[in-house]
Amino acid sequence: MSKEFEGKKLLILGGNPETTPLVEIANNMGIKTIVSSARHTDPAKQAAWKAYDVDGMDVPGLVALAREEQVNGVLVGVADILVPAYCKVCEALGLPCYATQQITDVFAFKDVFKATCERYGVHGIPEFYLDAEMKREDLDKIVYPVMVKPVDNGGGVGMTVAYNEEELKKGVEAALENSKKKRFIVEKYMQCDDMGMYYTFKDGYCSASCIYDRYTTDEQPGMSRVCLGGTYPSKHLDEYFERMHPNALRLFREIGIENGVLMLSAFYEKGEFYVYDTGFRLQGEAPHLLMKAIHGFDQREMLIRFSLTGSEGVVDLAKDDDTRLRGKWAATLWFLMKEGKIDKIVGLDQIESDERVVANVQRLHEGDVVLPEWIGNEKQVLTRMYLVCNSKMELADTLKYYMNTVKVLDEHGSSMLLKGFDVNKALELR
Repeated sequence: MSKEFEGKKLLILGGNPETTPLVEIANNMGIKTIVSSARHTDPAKQAAWKAYDVDGMDVPGLVALAREEQVNGVLVGVADILVPAYCKVCEALGLPCYATQQITDVFAFKDVFKATCERYGVHGIPEFYLDAEMKREDLDKIVYPVMVKPVDNGGGVGMTVAYNEEELKKGVEAALENSKKKRFIVEKYMQCDDMGMYYTFKDGYCSASCIYDRYTTDEQPGMSRVCLGGTYPSKHLDEYFERMHPNALRLFREIGIENGVLMLSAFYEKGEFYVYDTGFRLQGEAPHLLMKAIHGFDQREMLIRFSLTGSEGVVDLAKDDDTRLRGKWAATLWFLMKEGKIDKIVGLDQIESDERVVANVQRLHEGDVVLPEWIGNEKQVLTRMYLVCNSKMELADTLKYYMNTVKVLDEHGSSMLLKGFDVNKALELR
């Protein structure tokens, strides 16, 4: 890899496991990486040149740290809640930032994002009005089941499904506990197709890099439906481009997005798309790994380069990007854990020699303990596997193989894995 940035210093905000590959890419570019987060034990810190325990939302502390280290750039890791701080730190230091205050004001809070989207014909999930006072007249209008969410958290944290008023009240408590702004929303609980729309921006040009179908677990009643994986491209791709994509482009243009990467998550029901989440940063589920394998460009390198120069480089999205994946079929496969201590993991040892597996991002290992509070959010993910195949049937066979091969046992020999998604149904196979 080119060493044109040899010796440059890059401050990366956040130290979760998903940020570790970003740190490693920067290291390979010859950059001196500095990771800062509140937790001393965060995994990304182990890969960094230096690490500090300044909270990723402590703007004055981060600015002071950046000046002390004389950093050449700042970049947010894989954490939505750190994007507003990233924007403010860059502004204070006069360094390149792909976000602006206007953009972060829209994306930082689910309620603001939802209201903004509606103005451009990008619909959100039907919502019920309710505030912390829990007035009887508001409670009586709610039709169950509903999803209760904090407005300023992600990854399933603080999100619960309520089937009655008692569960709703508990859900509101959980949402408020996990909201720094002490705000929440109550939405219709959607039980339909789930999708992801991943966009890349460069110098004002917007490219829909991938549109895919996402599958979630139904084994954890009352919990947020954690992802089990996704298949690319989406079976609803053509309809999405016809019905929603133009409105999304208008939204992006009007709020001023010029550079960066953006995820929209949406439900599809009876011909309509309902956006329910967004992330203006690299994603934990990392579709950029599939894009790198298929398209050849790496969004992480683009963002690192931008943080140091104000330019994402020479990538030509009009030529290099392709929503239809150049005729290939791809998937992410997540393995979700039950509560307990991991004693043995079987079936991951041969993936390095399997050319269909282009990446594997493992979070948990033998000896780790899956805590009760991890159930219902992405902390219960053992690993995410990334597959690229030449046909739909090859992808189906590969998914089924790994679903049957990977085993995780606890100290008593019992399986700790939740079941995977229905491959035949996902890929519309008979």
